[in-house]
Amino acid sequence: MKYMSLIFFIILQTLCLFSIPVFSQQNEDANTPITLEDYLRIAAMQNAGLETAFEQWQAALEQIPQAKVLPDPKFTYGYFIREIETRTGPQKQRFSIAQTFPWFGVIDSRTDIASMKAQAAYQNYEAKKLELFYNVKNSFYEYAYLGSAIDIAKQNVELLKYLEEIARTRYAISTGSHPDIIRAQIELAIIEDKLQSLEKLQEPMVAGLNSILNRKNDLPLPLPEFEKSIHVTINKKELIDSMISNNPKLLAQNFDIASAKAGIELAKKKFYPDLSIGLDWIQTDDAITAGVKDSGQDPIIAMFSINLPIWTESYKAAEIQARTQARVLSAKKEQSQNDFIAQFEKNLFEYEDSVRKISLNENTLIPRAQEMLEASETAYKAGTVDFLNLIDSQRTLLEFKLSYERECTRKMQKLAALEMLTGNEL
Repeated sequence: MKYMSLIFFIILQTLCLFSIPVFSQQNEDANTPITLEDYLRIAAMQNAGLETAFEQWQAALEQIPQAKVLPDPKFTYGYFIREIETRTGPQKQRFSIAQTFPWFGVIDSRTDIASMKAQAAYQNYEAKKLELFYNVKNSFYEYAYLGSAIDIAKQNVELLKYLEEIARTRYAISTGSHPDIIRAQIELAIIEDKLQSLEKLQEPMVAGLNSILNRKNDLPLPLPEFEKSIHVTINKKELIDSMISNNPKLLAQNFDIASAKAGIELAKKKFYPDLSIGLDWIQTDDAITAGVKDSGQDPIIAMFSINLPIWTESYKAAEIQARTQARVLSAKKEQSQNDFIAQFEKNLFEYEDSVRKISLNENTLIPRAQEMLEASETAYKAGTVDFLNLIDSQRTLLEFKLSYERECTRKMQKLAALEMLTGNEL
């Protein structure tokens, strides 16, 4: 029994050792993005640029309570190096406290400025998130295209090997020529070189995606796939109106303009004084002469003061500066709106152009090219066409298949761009 217990203990320890890497691998697999939703989720949680924009928004929020408060009260202490002898006794030291109150509306204007800046920071955060999601989608679809291009290249390698065998067979029975075999080998070498380039391209693309996701550059990412049949009907006028109303960059500029207008009101308040109210207390010892009325009584003084806003030229310059800043921001916002509309029109055209080309490739060009390749193969075996026609048919089919995959990718990338501009999921 003693030996059986020892054997059981060794087996248990061995199983535990083997279970550790398995568990680690499962965790790694669970954290590896597969679908586009996985990529977006990880980017939203881990992207350093988005986190920076979020922290900037949080920092801007903290400006609001700071803008609402009054200036710190002022405490003053004075010690009489030479005591002042008064009827009621010598004065020893003096304590003063005062509170300054800005002119009516100053705190409200400061709070409005801080509030508008915080809302602008939030919209900038939303804009950064939309931009991040666009970059993720753009890179995701490009990486998916790479996978499709690799698959097509591998299919063409197999096809060219098959065509080379046909050329060898015809050459063996003296119905073909040796140059046909050489042409097939040249085409095969070209396609294999392209395949190698595509496979090598996977490493930098994975590094780029991992950078966006804030993952280690050398972590693997499987080649993704996406639904190529997705098509969205777009109402241009509605989407442009939605973009003008919902685009976070434009909304942020609206809040910047509102902040600048509040700055004009704050600049106007410089022409008015600030009010200060305080108290003075002077410590007084007993009078030297006995029997003096109010002997040793401490004087308490109520104080009221205002500053004198006499440098009016400076205040006028501050108001002019604030008005100029508001006009600059308004013009900037108008130009941004025009730029966004132009970008929308361009991306919409490219999206619709890709939809048209996808249909052309899928319904006409690829079926016809496939038919032409099969007919050329049959004709070559029969000796009615030369090998160049067969190779040309193979090249044409390859180009159309790649064109189809490229246009499917471009369609989704342009759709992602439209989503970023409009701030809507399409």
